[in-house]
Amino acid sequence: MDLWELCDLATPWCLCIVATLRIAEHMTAGISETGALASAAECDAEVLNCVLGHLAGKGIFERVRPGEWALNDAARGLLNPMLQLGLDLNGIGGRMAYAWSTLPKFVRTGRPAYHEVFGRPFWEDLEANPDIAASFDALIGPAGHGDFNASFPLTAGWEAIRTVVDVGGGTGAMLAAMLRADPQLRGTLVELPRTVARAAETFQAAGVADRVTAVAQSFFDPLPAGADLYLLRGVLNNWPDAEAAKLLKRCADAARPHGRVVVLKGIDQDGALPHLSIDKILTGGKQRTVSEFRDLARQSGLEVVAAGREGSGYFTVECRPL
Repeated sequence: MDLWELCDLATPWCLCIVATLRIAEHMTAGISETGALASAAECDAEVLNCVLGHLAGKGIFERVRPGEWALNDAARGLLNPMLQLGLDLNGIGGRMAYAWSTLPKFVRTGRPAYHEVFGRPFWEDLEANPDIAASFDALIGPAGHGDFNASFPLTAGWEAIRTVVDVGGGTGAMLAAMLRADPQLRGTLVELPRTVARAAETFQAAGVADRVTAVAQSFFDPLPAGADLYLLRGVLNNWPDAEAAKLLKRCADAARPHGRVVVLKGIDQDGALPHLSIDKILTGGKQRTVSEFRDLARQSGLEVVAAGREGSGYFTVECRPL
């Protein structure tokens, strides 16, 4: 194993730069010469030439001749809108990239240091910067909430499920997919006001707006009660244990006596390697093993009744109120 290769910071930063400058898009439009690319991207030609040269050496982009470049299969990945969002330094990608610089403080103290770079903790930063918040919502929308089998397994089957509350479901892509899959299903989205305001377009485009209620509130407040299923997808891993337990208790209280609580993403099988994710860097959240989650759930009034990987490969945990 080459440790120097593992220590290479140039490659991820160069990828962020070409994504931010939309270099792949400019090439798709027929621009290939360094000077013309730099002019289109409004950057320095000499430095851009070095960036593209570094990436070409890593197998991303091809040099046709000195000063002229072309897309290859790897570089075409930069045209993926979700990858663009994740790498664009002008949006949430910039927050994620620069947040890694807080790791030295984080590893010494065990507390996120995001606020030392951006002036506020992560969630407060999103509230204060609507453009960054919109970028974050877009990144966790179809990519974070719509890429799964809408009929993930439940212990007693889906026949009894007629109402679903998607807790912290972003702009509603996952809930919309579920409602499209089952015309008898009705849904409720619980999200912060800034995100709920953007969810209407998702439900309208999916043709399910007449079967959705959007509730603008914090999910740490009491949740709409009496639904058959409460869904947490990519949410718990954003929070430390104390906040995660509070959220699970809200779900347990709302689901009693016969509802179910399902957690997708953020949990892994026992014995899995510890995982350092951007979620942890941004918010201090954590990836939990099944055993760790089982203890947290029981403290919150829930019992784990099933755990395993669903169709998309994510670990699914199903709970019932105690």
